[in-house]
Amino acid sequence: MSVVYLAVLLGGIACMVLLDVRYRLVFASPRSRTPRRAAIVLGVGVAFFLVWDLAGIGLGIFHRGDNAVSTGILLAPELPVEELVFLAFLSYLTLVLYTGAVRLIAARESHR
Repeated sequence: MSVVYLAVLLGGIACMVLLDVRYRLVFASPRSRTPRRAAIVLGVGVAFFLVWDLAGIGLGIFHRGDNAVSTGILLAPELPVEELVFLAFLSYLTLVLYTGAVRLIAARESHR
């Protein structure tokens, strides 16, 4: 049992939080009236991919492989705890990248 993969995922989320706070992209965005809206979008993204994963597991498409870097803690058969954290990271990363890209495009357009 190891926490390497989980620690790396949590470190990635921490980096996303730092970018978010520094550039006020998602939760601290001046365009976002409340952090609640960002949390709802993040939650919907995680829920969508979790349903996707559960469907794949149910159909026998997705399988958990044994490895030396995972905790071995399962939330459901074939669904490790790291998968939920990865889905949160993926959804948050998408929000940060999208908001950052929109802001860069708007800044470029305003300088023309």
